[in-house]
Amino acid sequence: MAVRDRLRCLTIDDEKVLRLIGDHMGTLASHDLKVRCAEGLEHDNETWAARKRELTGASSSRWAGSVTKSTHDQWALARRCLAARLHSLEAAIKTLRHRLSLPVGERGSKRALGGYRSKGEWFHKSRRLAALQARHAAALADWQAGRVRVVRGGKRLVNTRHNLEKANLTADQWRERWKAERMFLSADGESGKRFGNETIRITPGGEMSIKLPAPLVHLANAQHGRYILACSVAFKHRRQEWADRIGANRAVAYRIHHDADRDRWYVTASWQRPIVQTIPLDAALSSGCIGVDTNDDHLAAWQLDTHGNPVGEPHRFFYDLSRTADHRDAQIRHAIARLLHWAERSGVHAIAIEDLDFTQEKTREKHGRRKRFRQLISRFPTAKLKARLISMAAGQGLAIVAVDPAYTSRWGSQHWQKPLTTPLRKTTRHDAAGIAIGRRALGLPIRRRTTPPPQHQSDAAGHRTVQARPQVRERDGNRPPATDRTPGGAPPDWTRKRRPSASKTVRDAPSSQPWVQDSLMHTG
Repeated sequence: MAVRDRLRCLTIDDEKVLRLIGDHMGTLASHDLKVRCAEGLEHDNETWAARKRELTGASSSRWAGSVTKSTHDQWALARRCLAARLHSLEAAIKTLRHRLSLPVGERGSKRALGGYRSKGEWFHKSRRLAALQARHAAALADWQAGRVRVVRGGKRLVNTRHNLEKANLTADQWRERWKAERMFLSADGESGKRFGNETIRITPGGEMSIKLPAPLVHLANAQHGRYILACSVAFKHRRQEWADRIGANRAVAYRIHHDADRDRWYVTASWQRPIVQTIPLDAALSSGCIGVDTNDDHLAAWQLDTHGNPVGEPHRFFYDLSRTADHRDAQIRHAIARLLHWAERSGVHAIAIEDLDFTQEKTREKHGRRKRFRQLISRFPTAKLKARLISMAAGQGLAIVAVDPAYTSRWGSQHWQKPLTTPLRKTTRHDAAGIAIGRRALGLPIRRRTTPPPQHQSDAAGHRTVQARPQVRERDGNRPPATDRTPGGAPPDWTRKRRPSASKTVRDAPSSQPWVQDSLMHTG
């Protein structure tokens, strides 16, 4: 959990002290990251302790612990990114090799791609294969050697320095952003300590104080080398939960950061909730569930009862994924919050979603000409959406059921879209997919009715629907008795009211003489 508040009414001295602390600790963090990257795979607990002892003399033991932990997390993140790049390159190389091995112009299928359209395209793709193989070899060498490439402040901001005109920035504005991003003003919490943090402390009344590093102790305005800011902190969101934690002296981590564009200072408080307890699937689905179909611009959800029948009206929760990463993240959070609030009002205890993963689909070699589709799946936050949904649902006591996404949209549209469409309600393909996802989570088939019993396609083997059990009241009854009409809808005494039209096929005129079979003669 994380909440943020703005540091208002800071004095000139307060801003000066915050900049000095951030620049000093940022320099130490940069040096520690350089040492950690140089160690590579040879890093162990002893080298970690040696780095911490070296930083303690220039700051404090708690500042040093925060710096080394942040460095370790940053190195591990870069390592995971390198592994993801290797998997992406391997998938692209595999696709290129397969298509290059096929004859030019060979058509593909739904399960396998075909050959390239022309010899020119085949030639360019063969050159691209050589380039990707070289990149894969370099990345594999970095992986085996334990090398990672990390920039404190971000590679994007570094590249912006060479394109200031396109970014509409001056050199001084870029420098302010660069300094703000490279500051280090983070402190991990400690359970059992006063208000959950000894380095950056915020009291229930909103007073904020910072433990100064050793070279900056002369700036302290309170006892024990602490500096008290003139502003007051008041978290508006989840304030009671934060107050309960610091009142019980439970760990709370704080991070102070500067927004160079607005020239504002913010503080973020974060803490971890207990591990989510897994509950049995039957208990989670005891009151039905909500099936959610994830789309590019909205979440399509529909509530289902325990028998798989849709209840009420479909709901759609829209969001916009066309802007920056922070904007997309906020849009996803707001959509999930609205979904969880509706689920809580509906009385269900489980939400069913698709277990989507587009890792193998993002390669350019698989969908080269479908640029719009590649952009769509690249910006689709599958992993972030699942992580956000699980963490936010745990806070409200809701369970998440992940199901196989295969054919949910197609079968949902085939079996549910048309029956649920009325003059006052237009059921979309995505709404029907939400029903299919919910029924799959409940362990029911997606289609509305099962095949009749095998004996004679009648009700001899029992109830023929799967939407309700035989003991449920107001269930579907047996098939009505047969009437005097034939299966085709015509009565038994029906006669043709219209003579058949003449055939267009040319035939010989009928003869008035009866036809007689010729005798069979045997010749010697």
